[in-house]
Amino acid sequence: MSKVGIRIIMLVVLLMSVFGFALSAMAQSKKADIAVLLPDTKSSARWANDDTKFLSAAFDAAGVSYSIDNAQGDTQAQQTQAEAAITNGAKVILLVDLDLGSGETIIGEGHAAGAKVIDYDRLTLTTTGDPSDFYVSFDGVAVGKVQGQGLIDAVKAAQAAGTLKGDVNVGILNGSPTDNNGLLFKTGAHSILDPLFNDSTSGWHNVAENDVTNWDNQVALTDFTQMVTAHPEINAALAANDGLAQAVITERQNDNLPFIPVTGQDATVGGIQNVLAGRQSMTVYKAIKAEADAASALAIALVKGTDTSSLATSTVQNGGKDEPAVLLTPVGVTKDTVASTVIADNFRTWAEICVGDFAAFCPADALASITPEATMMATPEATAAS
Repeated sequence: MSKVGIRIIMLVVLLMSVFGFALSAMAQSKKADIAVLLPDTKSSARWANDDTKFLSAAFDAAGVSYSIDNAQGDTQAQQTQAEAAITNGAKVILLVDLDLGSGETIIGEGHAAGAKVIDYDRLTLTTTGDPSDFYVSFDGVAVGKVQGQGLIDAVKAAQAAGTLKGDVNVGILNGSPTDNNGLLFKTGAHSILDPLFNDSTSGWHNVAENDVTNWDNQVALTDFTQMVTAHPEINAALAANDGLAQAVITERQNDNLPFIPVTGQDATVGGIQNVLAGRQSMTVYKAIKAEADAASALAIALVKGTDTSSLATSTVQNGGKDEPAVLLTPVGVTKDTVASTVIADNFRTWAEICVGDFAAFCPADALASITPEATMMATPEATAAS
């Protein structure tokens, strides 16, 4: 190559480096009154597909500046995102923590800089006595109770249909042990199921139970495969969300075994598809728009300095203090109630659900209602990792 050619290449590389640095500097200098810190995209499709959309719409409508970052499961990345937001003058941090330790650090740094912190969906339990300013979520124990009752109902239906005979041998996949929500779901589910497990005449047995690290669906698949290897008699499963339910479903498919009663949560597209197809018994619908609207209303009020007393209607104990909270009510969804819940609320559409092989499980009137335009607007979602 000629010297001229080499110089041109070196100049291009230098310009790209300078341009990249400039872009990085512009990104770091972005000012936003509200900083949203989301956890990942692996544990649930909701963080990318739902919360981001609803929060953005609310902030845009109110005319407030905001940033939305996703840590992709990396606590250090979330810490860096929080510090950048604080440096850039964020007045409110809307936080979905990855674990209690890192979440508590972010809350402390936010408060030190004069920012308000809203725990969103997950409560950061404090050990320092410095809790977040508000907590917006669903009643976690109630979610677990809906799942526990959902499993009981699904088992009864399977028994009536003759597809489940003899004792009920349950494998349980709980949420992450580092997520306070996982503990709440687990507590609620056990409050419903333990009376059966503890009754020697009920025929119900808790034969294996794991807390799934970081809500990781691949870890859940490994966990459940090991459960079934050790306990091939497992014929029902409590799964804490739709992604963990998919792990149960995948294990059954891998072993060419019939599907078993299994619960879920989040009413993801994949979860609803599995419910309609008879692979999953139920999911828990948490109206994420309502949750996002409640959190954004608080954040907007804090930025504008308006009264928040009418917005937080409950309290939770955190660090020995009564923390103002908004606790919403979860709803169980089965095959028979998809239309009257997630479809009626416009949380999901038939166009995004009734695709590919799953169209065969959709009601005829639902298929007839799908227009080409609706199909083009449907949000894609991977069912295997929902």
